[in-house]
Amino acid sequence: MEGERRASQAPSSGLPAGGANGESPGGGAPFPGSSGSSALLQAEVLDLDEDEDDLEVFSKDASLMDMNSFSPMMPTSPLSMINQIKFEDEPDLKDLFITVDEPESHVTTIETFITYRIITKTSRGEFDSSEFEVRRRYQDFLWLKGKLEEAHPTLIIPPLPEKFIVKGMVERFNDDFIETRRKALHKFLNRIADHPTLTFNEDFKIFLTAQAWQGPGLLSRMGQTVRAVASSMRGVKNRPEEFMEMNNFIELFSQKINLIDKISQRIYKEEREYFDEMKEYGPIHILWSASEEDLVDTLKDVASCIDRCCKATEKRMSGLSEALLPVVHEYVLYSEMLMGVMKRRDQIQAELDSKVEVLTYKKADTDLLPEEIGKLEDKVECANNALKADWERWKQNMQNDIKLAFTDMAEENIHYYEQCLATWESFLTSQTNLHLEEASEDKP
Repeated sequence: MEGERRASQAPSSGLPAGGANGESPGGGAPFPGSSGSSALLQAEVLDLDEDEDDLEVFSKDASLMDMNSFSPMMPTSPLSMINQIKFEDEPDLKDLFITVDEPESHVTTIETFITYRIITKTSRGEFDSSEFEVRRRYQDFLWLKGKLEEAHPTLIIPPLPEKFIVKGMVERFNDDFIETRRKALHKFLNRIADHPTLTFNEDFKIFLTAQAWQGPGLLSRMGQTVRAVASSMRGVKNRPEEFMEMNNFIELFSQKINLIDKISQRIYKEEREYFDEMKEYGPIHILWSASEEDLVDTLKDVASCIDRCCKATEKRMSGLSEALLPVVHEYVLYSEMLMGVMKRRDQIQAELDSKVEVLTYKKADTDLLPEEIGKLEDKVECANNALKADWERWKQNMQNDIKLAFTDMAEENIHYYEQCLATWESFLTSQTNLHLEEASEDKP
């Protein structure tokens, strides 16, 4: 294929083994979760009662990736970092188009997994070609997510769909589950492509173009884990007020969006049960008409009305499952990502605080400490500026996405009820006219 021939020009990289070759990758990736005040959230659609029964929803791994190092390519000067993350200067013309499609099952002697075709079309000069085609598995997406978090610890990385699901919900390789995951992976890549900073990440480019690679070794992964555990032990003493407000917003947002997710899942489940029951009534009325000679037409008309209402209900369920549920659940995952971002920011500040404390009490050679503290202060300022800029962007996108999802769902519900009402009003009108005709014929 022409796309594969072009993509073969791309350099090899450090992606985990797997992908197109079907080799088992090593390690997994956690699912981290990280403004305004909480009053803003309360004014939005998320202000619901919290005394709801627990429902089974997609499971969420709350573990956090604790990488806190900046990419070697990132500037150390706060001013240069601020210039790098001027998100308001986003380009007006889109120059990177990504499609995730054609899931394919692979069976080996030790595992079964799914790969997805990724087609990238671009006009950017840093790419060797204008079109690339590769295949990636879920582990490869985890690798990309980890690399982005490592390079940009305080940017809000889009969430991936969960690796595991609640037992009994759906089969792991069920067609519906695979299609749901494909859509989520497609959105994940396109959100990165639309991000003013992440879109130019070198590992993102490698992910889209490289045909083959070798993953990090076991010792490398163990080293990352040890560093993550060690850094997670640090705490921050004095978090700035603006980040305290941000953290409070995240906690409240997480509570509300999780509640909305549960309610939405429950509504869909009840709608499904209602649909399954209603679609049995049409055939029942047809059978009934066979034994009621005087009511044949009436019963058949009732069956026809039920059938039309069933189709309208099925369409509404499709809108619920394709438009509202994915948006709400994506922001459930975003809430976990935000918590991870806040934790990584705190770790960077905690590193500075510990050095300042050492200098204060002269617990070490103080000749080198001022220089180290200066670098750490720059690092903290870079991290804070990156988070503040990305936070406003994310919050605006969140409000737009949730508003659009609920507005579309409301319009769909109005259309559904109008359609069902018109169906039964038409039936009643026809029956009334029929009775009037029969009554006029009976008159002498």
